[in-house]
Amino acid sequence: MLRALPVLLLICLCQPVSAAEKSPNIVFILADDLGWKDLGCYGGTLAETPHLDQLVSEGMKFTNAYSPAPICSASRAAILTGKTPARLHFEFVTKPAGVKPPVRQLMPPAYTQNLSLDEVTIAEILQQADYQTGFFGKWHVCEHFKHYLGWSPTHGPKQQGFQSAKETFGSHPYAKKFNWQPDDFKEGEFPPDAVTGHAIDFIKQKREQPFFLYLSYFHVHTPVRAPTDWLVKKYQKRAAADTGDEILRTHYGAFIETLDAYVGQVLTALDQQGLRESTLVVFTSDNGGHPEYADNAPLRGSKWNLYEAGIRVPLLVRWPQHVQAGSVCTKPVSGIDLFPTFCDVARVDCSALTLDGESLLPLFHGATAAWPERALTWHFPYYHPEKGYTKAKETIEINDFIVSKTKPVSAIRRGDWKLLQFYETEQSELYDLSKDPSEQRNLSSTHPKQAAELQSVLKQKLQAQRARYPVAAKAE
Repeated sequence: MLRALPVLLLICLCQPVSAAEKSPNIVFILADDLGWKDLGCYGGTLAETPHLDQLVSEGMKFTNAYSPAPICSASRAAILTGKTPARLHFEFVTKPAGVKPPVRQLMPPAYTQNLSLDEVTIAEILQQADYQTGFFGKWHVCEHFKHYLGWSPTHGPKQQGFQSAKETFGSHPYAKKFNWQPDDFKEGEFPPDAVTGHAIDFIKQKREQPFFLYLSYFHVHTPVRAPTDWLVKKYQKRAAADTGDEILRTHYGAFIETLDAYVGQVLTALDQQGLRESTLVVFTSDNGGHPEYADNAPLRGSKWNLYEAGIRVPLLVRWPQHVQAGSVCTKPVSGIDLFPTFCDVARVDCSALTLDGESLLPLFHGATAAWPERALTWHFPYYHPEKGYTKAKETIEINDFIVSKTKPVSAIRRGDWKLLQFYETEQSELYDLSKDPSEQRNLSSTHPKQAAELQSVLKQKLQAQRARYPVAAKAE
């Protein structure tokens, strides 16, 4: 049952829409741990991604799109609410009650268990606007229930605006219930995927209202073990000639193509139902690529840190007659922008809400000149990895294919300038991304005024978002 929204907001949402102005369907597809360069359309050379590449040719590709956080739960909570993880006080992965962060040089803030029910989600907004809402796949913004990643009975999708929702791991190894053998699938065949199947069933439902489908895949998150022997054989030679661990990269390539195949099945279902023209499709990832699997070069870092490879992600949009086919947008955008974007697309006034994102609708229409310069911020007041931290690599480089130490840090990007502020050392790093996308030349000493200005703006923004900070650890 949908909880009550503010009266003012309800009034805004209840504006009639004529049949001729029927709002479009929205299909939002979120990949897990998919790196910025994993897709062919972004220059990836390992995996074949024909369906996502075609989506690019039929719509728009964003080259400077960012996740709200370098880690799963925080990004997902931010996308659902249109608020930064700092404002939500949801900056890390969800944890059970009583679990405390490990004490390092600084003590991080307490872990967050659940996305608060007081937060208004995009599903709740769209449901009030007469959208049918459906969620299938990885939720991960609540305390685990019964098993790892299990949906909470009090803080699951159905408590936060989704009318249709079925818990399943699909064909991901997380499911642990399949006993597929290497030769079970012939070339061109992929395992049946329950997440995809539920999404297609939702698309095929007969309805008068538009729908909002949030399809959240577990691919390509670890464990990366492809059950398709033909795919594994296909990528063995490629991985052997590629960078990184041959076995890991072999299965990673198979995983990426599998994800692409499932997305292709969803897109085919839209076509079969005659919904292509009336549906906005958005595809992105929750954070950057895993350090042991993804080829993130030329970007520095990986998932878990705030260098570019940890937060730069693919973002693809298709909306016939609204988004020019084959277009490219270079403006910096973020996952927090999707909430106001979906509201704009659905003709819903969300001005009564506190949101940190901006609607991308002008960019969809090619109005880049009018897009204001703004500052994007990230806040990660934690250490990572949680286990094995002392053995992790001290420095974060480009494609070292090893887990590095991430220390409490915030970051800001405004224009081409990006600053990282580290809390242990109180030092900052400044990069000009237009000349140095690999973040190799720290300009903080040669451009002190630029660094100081960005530090000031970052501090102001985090204060406005009521950000939590790590504090000095107490002596035992």
